[in-house]
Amino acid sequence: MSKVLLVHAKGGPPLGHVLSRTAARAQVHLLALSALPPAVADSAGRLCASVVTPGDAHRSDLVSLIVSRARAVGADAVLTFSEYAVVAVAEACEALGLAGAGGAAALARDKRLMRRTWQRHGLPQPEFRPVATEADLRAAARDLPGPLLLKAAWSAGSTAHQIIRSPHEASAAWARSRDVMAESAQLGYAELHVAEADADFVVERIVTGTAADWFDEPGWGDYVSVEGVVADGTFHPVCLSGRMPTVEPFTERAGITPAPLAQDAQDRIVDLARRAVDALGLRDCGTHTEIKLGADGRMWLIETAARFGGAMTVPQIEEVFGLDLVGMLVDHLLGRPVEWPERALTPARARGAAGSLVVLAVDGDGEAWPERKVWDFPAVAAGVPLSRGSALSVVAESSLTDGRVVPVYDPAAGANTMAALCLLSAADARTVLRDFETLVDAIPRVLPGAREEVPA
Repeated sequence: MSKVLLVHAKGGPPLGHVLSRTAARAQVHLLALSALPPAVADSAGRLCASVVTPGDAHRSDLVSLIVSRARAVGADAVLTFSEYAVVAVAEACEALGLAGAGGAAALARDKRLMRRTWQRHGLPQPEFRPVATEADLRAAARDLPGPLLLKAAWSAGSTAHQIIRSPHEASAAWARSRDVMAESAQLGYAELHVAEADADFVVERIVTGTAADWFDEPGWGDYVSVEGVVADGTFHPVCLSGRMPTVEPFTERAGITPAPLAQDAQDRIVDLARRAVDALGLRDCGTHTEIKLGADGRMWLIETAARFGGAMTVPQIEEVFGLDLVGMLVDHLLGRPVEWPERALTPARARGAAGSLVVLAVDGDGEAWPERKVWDFPAVAAGVPLSRGSALSVVAESSLTDGRVVPVYDPAAGANTMAALCLLSAADARTVLRDFETLVDAIPRVLPGAREEVPA
């Protein structure tokens, strides 16, 4: 039986989903760089031939650790679904002579390298500057027309984002972003391979997007993501996911599959995603490309990742289009034949729609809840009226346990302050969007209040 070394770290699709699909294709050996979520600890023991959690001393050279473990178990493939381990796994695969994202993986991880690469290829993106010091940021804030967005070059989940509306805000933004990156590292949301990655930043102009020219109805966010895969260096788009509007500064609230776009619009978006992925030179990996939508058909590349989309993007695609992307990628990495979609799948091919909602302590306008609340999914399920036929569930491994106090939303920390991740299935994308709007409005009303003495 083929053997797969799965490298687990924070982020990415739920580990339970990944493990079950991988174990159906091969013998799984798990290298856990982050603690296993309690909700999947038992199933990991059943599904995996081995589970190893290395100590800090053994993780100083992550590539060597992965290579050593892969050789010890006789792995025929090594993969990860975490943004924070993508580069290390790619380099390990290169050393082992196994299929992987390839030597260009860092271009899809470091936002500075990514933007420089796209700049050389003449692809549309916001004007940007790499920044390594506060002085760099102050200079960029003087040179670039605002408003600007400061991003950590190796971050994910919208962490450490700071909007700079005038040059005098640069110093405070720099200090706050540095603090958030340090806090994220303590939580396990940080690059695992590149030393001092938390010191690398990029600042870019905020472009004005609009959803009105792209969607037939209001309520959609002004960006989409193209989910895909690169197999033997060839990009295969799978489908598009739509979004709700972000929460300031740019924290994602919800992703919905499929995106209800006209065929011509989808084709133009997929073409840009293809050019973005091709420019990065990836070889064998999932891809997730985010694109900002503007007026009069304008588009800007936000970023591409050398892995599948996080949260529930992969399970949503399986539910809606019947594609087990995890299993298909495992098969490909093991050298088995895989039939990827000939072109990006459209809403006409979908069996209903599905979406994932990040529960944050803000209302539909992005304003903070007036009082602290305790997370209680049964109260949400029983107290929020949804559309006929809609089904709501909670992703336990990505959510607080019932009875925990919902964190106060911190704009700089982004998804680090989420309370829960919910999955909703419905008849179509429009219904998912409307049900999510209902949930965002109703959740603070149906959740019980927090007592002052209860810790967050």
